[in-house]
Amino acid sequence: MKTYHLTYAFLLALAANSAFAQKFEGLARTPQLGWNSWNKFGCNVNEQMIRETADAMVSSGMKDAGYQYVNIDDCWHGARDERGFIHPNKEHFPSGMKALADYVHSKGLKLGIYSDAGWKTCGGKPGSRGYEYQDALTYAQWGIDYLKYDWCDTNGLKAEGAYLTMREALRKAGRPVLFSLCEWGDNKPWEWAKDVGHSWRTTGDITPCFDCIEDHGTWKSWGVLYILDKQDGLRVHAGPDHWNDADMMEVGNAMTVNEDRAHFSLWAMLTSPLIAGNDIRNMSKETTAILTNKSVIAVNQDALGVQAFRYAARDGIEYWFKPLAGNDWAMLVLNRNKDPRKVSFDWKAENVDDDLSKRAAAFGSTSYKLRNLWNGRFVGNTGKALAIEVPGHDVLMLRLSPSS
Repeated sequence: MKTYHLTYAFLLALAANSAFAQKFEGLARTPQLGWNSWNKFGCNVNEQMIRETADAMVSSGMKDAGYQYVNIDDCWHGARDERGFIHPNKEHFPSGMKALADYVHSKGLKLGIYSDAGWKTCGGKPGSRGYEYQDALTYAQWGIDYLKYDWCDTNGLKAEGAYLTMREALRKAGRPVLFSLCEWGDNKPWEWAKDVGHSWRTTGDITPCFDCIEDHGTWKSWGVLYILDKQDGLRVHAGPDHWNDADMMEVGNAMTVNEDRAHFSLWAMLTSPLIAGNDIRNMSKETTAILTNKSVIAVNQDALGVQAFRYAARDGIEYWFKPLAGNDWAMLVLNRNKDPRKVSFDWKAENVDDDLSKRAAAFGSTSYKLRNLWNGRFVGNTGKALAIEVPGHDVLMLRLSPSS
């Protein structure tokens, strides 16, 4: 491939001229929507599966609902050649990444790939440490649109510096790439990553469990509620083109329908990237309906770009609010309990006020009509107190619009 004959002098020149490079602006004005292979398939990735997944993203209605990215996670890698350029695994990707990217693009979708800031990836494959500019040039030649960049095998590195290096390399390679930092929140990326990438992970890995921790000995993976609680205090750092990433979703991967619905709703309220992690080629009707709910996705994709806040918590019931464009609000009632609970909310007695967005709901003077985002029905207005039963490990999600 001709571009692999780039001289090291040229690579060094790119590095020398990179001081003023910035991330590609405007690629994530709203949180990115897509799919990633890791949660369901781990290292078992190949080009046929990726092609079928792109097909399914179209046929399932996910593309029509706003999903764009088909992301290959760890273990696509083959070896580096004598010049240090990475190649895909020839057995699993015999046609090469350029051909695969062309196929995904032909579906009106975008292709994402994975690498790591360390010597090796979390799956033991070649990382990008010391090869950042070569890898960025390679990804550009292949037509890659998205890079998830992990944090394994990074002894001696400072996170901010390592991610800045890859940001600069991507920029100098010239192809706009959405840069997703997967640093697990260990070095508080929300404090420094706004100008580095488009999103940053805030926690360790998710696991398909609503309310549990999976202990692996040297590290832990987290259930939905544990990840939710770890978002406390982070909303001030999120906004258009820079998002808190609560990790790829587990919808369709072993939880109940109620839990999947709650999981998806919460990630939407958090303005987290919505990255499906199931096998979208073989989804139940219930899973498809959750992942393609345009009304819930609209809350996540709202142009105001403000992350929700927990307004109140009472006996395992939580009330979340998210200001939306056009003076609308989204409200979510979460039942953390396993059994159903009756809830009530007297609108006129509550003072929902958000210092971050400088918005107040003013229920005492403004009437809002209420639409249930999971069944599409209008369920009254704020002139009457809300009284409803929420099933265990489930949510009520409403959109509040000022009455004309």
